[in-house]
Amino acid sequence: MRRLVLSLIMLSLIQAGVFAAGNIKKVYLDEAIDVALKNNIDLQAAKIDISIAKNNIKSANKFQNPSFDAYYFLGAAGNSEPKQLGFSENIEIAKRKARKNLAEANLKLVEKNVGYTTFDLKMDVREAYINLVEAKSILNTLEQQKELQQELLSIAKAKVGAHNAPNIDVIQAEIALNQMITQVNTANVNVQKALADFNKVINNPDNVTYDSMDKLFSEENNFNEMMTPPPDYKFPDFSEIQTKAMENRFDIQIAKQEIDVAEKNLTVVTRQRIPDLQLTGGYAYKPGHYADNGNFNNGAYAGASIVNIPLFYNYSPEIQNAALKLKQAEMKYMSVKNKALKDIASAYARFLTAADNLNHFEAKIVKGSEDLIETSKQSYEAGKSDITSLIVMKQSYKSIIIGYAQALAEYYNSWTNFLREINDEDFDLAEDL
Repeated sequence: MRRLVLSLIMLSLIQAGVFAAGNIKKVYLDEAIDVALKNNIDLQAAKIDISIAKNNIKSANKFQNPSFDAYYFLGAAGNSEPKQLGFSENIEIAKRKARKNLAEANLKLVEKNVGYTTFDLKMDVREAYINLVEAKSILNTLEQQKELQQELLSIAKAKVGAHNAPNIDVIQAEIALNQMITQVNTANVNVQKALADFNKVINNPDNVTYDSMDKLFSEENNFNEMMTPPPDYKFPDFSEIQTKAMENRFDIQIAKQEIDVAEKNLTVVTRQRIPDLQLTGGYAYKPGHYADNGNFNNGAYAGASIVNIPLFYNYSPEIQNAALKLKQAEMKYMSVKNKALKDIASAYARFLTAADNLNHFEAKIVKGSEDLIETSKQSYEAGKSDITSLIVMKQSYKSIIIGYAQALAEYYNSWTNFLREINDEDFDLAEDL
């Protein structure tokens, strides 16, 4: 009873427009993906990392700023030492190029991570779209069953009125109808939740609510619109596609790029041991009243120093850590490759099972159930069977139709999951086979 009340409250709020957005736009799956790529806030924020990485390249390639030096000797020191105005500059030896190479490697890593984020967003949109259509399909099935149950109640009342059936038939039909009403209310709430989750994935800052097209799983299937191969396709064995399936995985590319970053970081850290050169130069002068000859003397001065000599500290801990990070990156790369093949194989096996189950539903379960429920209805109207048998049959039929919608959703989602594992949204099972 409590669940029924909550469902009715949620349904009334939905119908009152509490959860409705000002502007609803229906889109196909490919349109939903395009909208998400253009407007998703998280993706736009992730892309900023690319600009930051590019600025880091400029920063890594910088020259050291010079220093201005002034020497003015007071007291007796001024009698012998000239006044000096000049600049000094630290010249890094074999460090700036190494830093720039590291920054460029980090840029490539960031770009690959953003590419991975973009791909993941596409897959998230696919899953959310499929889940929304599944929720709508289940709602549509339950609404149809509610109409059939209302029709059955009318038939039962007519038979009782004609003294061709006992009163209990009406009571059973009413109970079954009320039960169906609660299921429809819950399904309505599930549709709204799926719609909210779909828009949460798109994450558009504008006041637009995106909705799926009203093509339900129970209607004629259009696998092209859902960007999925048909289930009756002759799918190849995994051994035939495993090499091709491994080509585009972002996690493998990222792990490989992390090795490159670690190598360049080791170079940067190691080159800290190389001393730098400091150049100094400027203008020196000595007023006449300080000079022995009484003349104003002036001229230039220049000097050079070797600085940052690794005498007391030679950066060994930093170099050792950088070497360990390189080894760690190499091990991660091996691990990612090892796990990737297993994940892809598992995802493909799940997809093949989903295709087999869907074909089984379409060929051997759904059509026979439709014929059976129609025959049972006619049998009750003719007085050849009781209402209990018909209600049980209708409940079984409802479970089958909902199961079919769920099997379709699992088929679409398992294909999406396979694409997610191989990181290739345009993967063609027939290509190069």
